[in-house]
Amino acid sequence: MTEQIKIDFEKTIKSSDLAENDVNLKKQYLSSFIANGFPGKKLENWKFLDINQIIQKDIGELSYFNDYSVLNKVDVSVFVKDLEHNKIVFVNGKLEKIDFSNEEKDEIEIDESSKLESKIENNNSLIDLNSAFTNKICKIIIKRNYALKKPLIVYHLTNNEIKSKNVNSRLYFQLEENSSLKLIDFFNHNSEKNFLNIVYDFDLKKNAILKNYKIDKLQNKNIKYSFNNINQDENSISETFLLSSGSSFLKNEINCNLNGQYSSAFVNGVFLLKDNQQHEIRTSINHLVKNTKSYQLIKSVLGKKSKAAYQGKIFVNQKAQKTDGYQLSKAILLDETSEFNAKPELEIYADDVKCSHGSTSGSLDENSIFYLMSRGLNYQQSKELLINGFILEVIENITDQEIKDLIKNMIGLKE
Repeated sequence: MTEQIKIDFEKTIKSSDLAENDVNLKKQYLSSFIANGFPGKKLENWKFLDINQIIQKDIGELSYFNDYSVLNKVDVSVFVKDLEHNKIVFVNGKLEKIDFSNEEKDEIEIDESSKLESKIENNNSLIDLNSAFTNKICKIIIKRNYALKKPLIVYHLTNNEIKSKNVNSRLYFQLEENSSLKLIDFFNHNSEKNFLNIVYDFDLKKNAILKNYKIDKLQNKNIKYSFNNINQDENSISETFLLSSGSSFLKNEINCNLNGQYSSAFVNGVFLLKDNQQHEIRTSINHLVKNTKSYQLIKSVLGKKSKAAYQGKIFVNQKAQKTDGYQLSKAILLDETSEFNAKPELEIYADDVKCSHGSTSGSLDENSIFYLMSRGLNYQQSKELLINGFILEVIENITDQEIKDLIKNMIGLKE
């Protein structure tokens, strides 16, 4: 790997317009990644799903250089219908389209740059890899007192022009005071056997509201890693929903720093897996000042030979009195070959707090199935009704009705 990645890095630098200082910074990130490599089971955070072994088994040798001079065609047929929205479109990792035609132009600042303006404080070799190879960083600033009129959908698309590639994407969002953003991440992959590495960095100022919905629904044979870093000031709110279902392997990580009083973070997620899929959600909610709140609910429905993991951590600083933190995961295993792992954590250094966590897993209740069948449903219909009821609680936590209905339709959820 070492020689190939160095060769590809030199190609990447030659095709860029970076200043010498920026090139040197990227070299530092590359050196850090080479020193640590892809994370594996020796690291506590990767004890359940070993991405190093999975890449070696499912892909083998990766190519890290991507020729971003090539213009990729945007397939508009994949755009979400029946929802008027703004668009940012990535194709094979290249930023191809930005459309904020529904908004006031003076209220949104958009910048595409190869320069890394912010450093995410996290000991993570995959972020180092992303920092070394990301071509363009899309920076979006929502101006003070502005609420977007329509949701923004970021499309992450791939086509069959790439295979055995490492594709890196990076976005930075700043929500200024009293601003708000509804953001949908939509993944549609017509490629296979690629490693997609996506990093988001959110900066929420006072009273800002972020609603972020990540939808990985369509079946594909790619390996994907997504890292979300969220910094929140006073009275800001972040709401994150994760539909984890389509990719062969997917790990979503959320690191949220509640830096201001009365800031709140809500994380809701659904695993819908089958056929050897391996997915994980890992969260770190850091309560750093007093009077902050977090809520996490993750539910899993796991079919044959699938594997899911949830690692959720609530950290409470000694200054963070009056913290309210809640965390719960529940899993239904539909087959004896499916597997669910949970690692809930509380790390608390304050004494005036209200924090709880819990985790349960098991199969569908046969008595409930029998009862529904006695009411006229067949066995399959009874199972589907119970599963729908199980995941409906998570979907109902979505606070935007239009997006809630969209996701229900995508899942095929019936009330």
